Amino acid sequence: MNFSGWHLRPRCFLLPTAKQSYAHLAVFFTPHNSNRRTTQAATSYSSSSLITMAHKPVGGGGELLVVVGGGAAGVYAAVRAKTVAPELNVLVVEKAKLLSKVKISGGGRCNVTNGHCLDSQILAEHYPRGYKELRGSFFKTHGPGDTMAWFSDHGVELKIEDDGRVFPTSDDSSSIMDCLLNEARRRGVSLQTGKVVTSASYDPTGKFILKIEKRSLNLIEHAKADYTLIASGSSRQGHKLAEQLGHSIIDPVPSLFTFKVADSQLAELSGVTFPKVKAKLHLQDMKRNIPQLTQVGPMLVTHWGLSGPVILRLSAWGARNLFETEYKSDLHVDFAPDIHKEDLKALLSRHKEQFAKQKIINSYPPELGTVKRFWRYMLDREGIDGDILWASVSNSAVNAIASFLKNCSFGITGKGQFKDEFVTAGGVPLSEISLNTMESKIQPRLFFAGEVLNIDGVTGGFNFQNAWSGGYIAGTSIGNQALNANLHTSEEIMYNSEEFPG
Repeated sequence: MNFSGWHLRPRCFLLPTAKQSYAHLAVFFTPHNSNRRTTQAATSYSSSSLITMAHKPVGGGGELLVVVGGGAAGVYAAVRAKTVAPELNVLVVEKAKLLSKVKISGGGRCNVTNGHCLDSQILAEHYPRGYKELRGSFFKTHGPGDTMAWFSDHGVELKIEDDGRVFPTSDDSSSIMDCLLNEARRRGVSLQTGKVVTSASYDPTGKFILKIEKRSLNLIEHAKADYTLIASGSSRQGHKLAEQLGHSIIDPVPSLFTFKVADSQLAELSGVTFPKVKAKLHLQDMKRNIPQLTQVGPMLVTHWGLSGPVILRLSAWGARNLFETEYKSDLHVDFAPDIHKEDLKALLSRHKEQFAKQKIINSYPPELGTVKRFWRYMLDREGIDGDILWASVSNSAVNAIASFLKNCSFGITGKGQFKDEFVTAGGVPLSEISLNTMESKIQPRLFFAGEVLNIDGVTGGFNFQNAWSGGYIAGTSIGNQALNANLHTSEEIMYNSEEFPG
């Protein structure tokens, strides 16, 4: 359904009866300096039958779905709804650019999903918010395998990297963007950008009245929708609309961020990567044990502190607690997680004997897999003179080196931003929607998908999988409801034509 070419003219328009099928869009050109009386009239769509109307008959049931948000979840849901119910009119409203997160994800390559977590139970464990609820039908309905198959079927070749992350073989996010947008346009989805849905309400018949503003043109539109899907990400816009329609909001806080560490010596190690460490986050006043606050994997030193998959996972699982402590905490890192401490001491002792005449700064066991810059940093922190020979290193110094490598502490003083994937924890509580359909338990025909819900995953393609799964389920549910409504209308028309022939 294309709204762009409609002819607009003032007229007195009577709303259609149940036997007529129209999609409605009320349009008001309202300058910001208009007097209050004019503005109030413009925003009171349901209170007046004298309105400026753009109207267009549509085939079949002619129902309208408005999708708030043109991100991954919104566009995927729009395509799915239109696939299930081709005669459903679908309008996607996006305030900025379509699929903006898809474009920047994975350093511009788009981390589509994760190919190592095809089991729904294992997959759910990668969501700090939602891991209990998502163990049910959510990923079973549409999981990573289904996502990969969908893009493959639509001409996008994918690859699974060693860590499970899935990317297009082009290593270019435009492959994913073009696929989604081309399919949306092919299906007849109307995509409108530069517009914001600023308010939502519903009339006695259960239809939604959505106020849509295009501020650059001082334009206000009112859409009367049969279905509304809020897929606006973590923006305040979507949360406000959810509240207006009766939902509560869990206050959002940042997730997936790096750690700032006030250590000038550590900053000199910027760029050093550790392929495998075991890191444990110690949170203040934490009364219960959270196993996920211990993570194993790669870690990276930055000029402001620490980053890498291990740190990002810790930030996600500790997101709300870290927010409450103003991002002050302690991090304990084991740089040799596969070597027991006593075995590490023995390894260092053997190296001492074998390289007794070498300076300790220039010689260290290759089994540690470390670099000289880090070895020097470790010696400085432990107060060991790097110019002494291994032969002069005391047993207590050997023990100190082993203790450092197995339990090095860092004081976290704040958070940095992970530019590839900005994610928040919080949103609409999962208890207020049905994950089988993504429909609101409070307001019929209201749906949610994506990060507007209190769901967030760790890095590695999991947040996009939430978008694909939720969007698919919501689109399927809306499409099926539209088909049933269309069937009901058709049966009613047939009955009336038989009851009153001619």
